[in-house]
Amino acid sequence: MKILLVEDEPDLGLLLQKNLTHHQYVVDWAQDGEKAWNLLTFSQANYSLAIVDWMLPRMSGVELCQQIRGAAQTIPILMLTARDRMEDKVLGLDAGADDYLVKPFGLEELLARLRALQRRSNAFQPPNLQVNDLILDYGNNALRTADTRLGYLASVNLSAKEFQLVEYFLQHPGQLLSHDQIRNRVWEMNSEAFSNIIAAQIRLVRKKMAELGYENSIETVRGLGYRFIPPIQPHAE
Repeated sequence: MKILLVEDEPDLGLLLQKNLTHHQYVVDWAQDGEKAWNLLTFSQANYSLAIVDWMLPRMSGVELCQQIRGAAQTIPILMLTARDRMEDKVLGLDAGADDYLVKPFGLEELLARLRALQRRSNAFQPPNLQVNDLILDYGNNALRTADTRLGYLASVNLSAKEFQLVEYFLQHPGQLLSHDQIRNRVWEMNSEAFSNIIAAQIRLVRKKMAELGYENSIETVRGLGYRFIPPIQPHAE
C-alpha cells in the first residue's frame, strides 16, 4: 500500500517515513501542501491513503483537504495536528479529513488508525491475499502455498520490497504491468528505480516463488513490462 505523508517537521517526517516503511507501506513524503497536491494529481501516483499535517507551508492541511475533496478525490485522509480543541477537530473533519490524530501520538495508535481507515475504504486489504494456491501472508511478511503435497517449501519470507512487488502482482493477476506502473506503485517518487533495479527485484521474487514450486509465474513481456500468471498448482519436475 502506498501512502502520501505530508509533514513539514523534518525529524517527525523522517521518523514516520522510516517506521511506516518498516511496516510494509510505500511512503512518499512531501513537506508542503503544494508539493503534496502535485503528487496527488500525478496520473500514476496510486496513493491508497494520505497522512496530512495541519500546519504546512504554502497550503495548509485544511486547505489541502478542501482541494482534494473539491476535486472529488476519495482518498482516505488522516489529519495530524497539535490542535486539540473540539472546534478545530470539527473544522478538520468538515474540510474532508476522515480521522484526526492529536500530537504527540504513539506509533501504535497511528498504525491502528491507518488500519481502521483501510477497513472503511475500498483499499482495504484482508489479512491474507490469495490467488489460487498462492497466499500472501500479511501477518508474517511471507509468501506461502496451500498445496505442499509435492515436497516444496510451505512458506518463504519476503523482504519489504519483495512483499510490495508480490502484493501488486497478486492484486492484478493476468494483467500486463508496465515498468512505470510498477515503479510508481512500489517505489517512492524520489527513488531511482530504473528498469534494471526493477528487473533485479523481480528475479528475487521469481526465486522465492520457485522455492514454493511456482517457477514460471511472472512473465516478462519484452519492452512492455511483466505479467503475473496465476498458478494452478506446483508440478513435479
